[in-house]
Amino acid sequence: MSAAPTRAAPVAGNRLQADLMLTLTTVIAAAGWIFSKEALAGMPPLIFIGLRFTIAGLVLAMFSLPQLRALDRRGLRNSLLVGALFAGGMVLWILGLSHSSHLGEASFISSMGIVMVPVFARLFFGDRPPTSTWFALPLALAGFACLSLDGGFEVELGQWFFLGAATVFALMFNVNSHIVRNVPVRALSVVQMLAVGVLVLPPALLIETWPQTWSAPIFGWLLASALLATTLRFLLQLHGQSLTTPSHAALIMMLEPVWTALAAAWWFAETMSALQLVGCGLIFLALVVSRWAWLRGLFGGRG
Repeated sequence: MSAAPTRAAPVAGNRLQADLMLTLTTVIAAAGWIFSKEALAGMPPLIFIGLRFTIAGLVLAMFSLPQLRALDRRGLRNSLLVGALFAGGMVLWILGLSHSSHLGEASFISSMGIVMVPVFARLFFGDRPPTSTWFALPLALAGFACLSLDGGFEVELGQWFFLGAATVFALMFNVNSHIVRNVPVRALSVVQMLAVGVLVLPPALLIETWPQTWSAPIFGWLLASALLATTLRFLLQLHGQSLTTPSHAALIMMLEPVWTALAAAWWFAETMSALQLVGCGLIFLALVVSRWAWLRGLFGGRG
């Protein structure tokens, strides 16, 4: 799940520090999948996601008061638009998580949004996608097909939810890049988080049942999801991105599904069939291919 906005930032500071910070971000993001799955054992999904981002947004706001004060009316309106898309994506993501029994597979499907970003940029904003996009997209779709065919010729409901979330996040990334360029990233993050709480929690309370009892472990998983996997992750990611280029940051962020699969194998003893491994491998290859032009530049390629 890639929630924090990826914004253009000047190259500054220590590259090693940025790499370590962004790698830690991906590890925390992977842990967030575990936290959320454990919390869902004692909470309805929409109430959980609404509470998670309300808590996280309020805590992050305390670290972002100067940026929030600088937010003008137009910036707030555009930020709310991105926040509404973020809320829609998170609803699909948490519904996918509640219907999924395999986190490793789910994390790779969610990461397909990275491959879709240039496609939406072309459709809605007329940007010209890099040639690598047209190689990456078939690989990602082939990977999804392998995952969906693992249990027979039927796509599971959770897989559809994760694919929908990836699509919404790809659209959100484009809207974020083209419409809210001048909004301070920390203020934008606060608006995004609180938008999830405001838009999701009230209807969730109408259609879901509030837990009658709150066990200490479930409350702990909720707080871990909000404070560690959301607030701390956003702060680390935003700072890490400020120390390097967006392309370099995006490359490191691709590690999230790998860590998630490893964490799920350790925590839930998940295993993958040969077809699942092929599917996840194809999706990860698609992510690498989508960044191919940048990789060639990094290693001295020409063209």
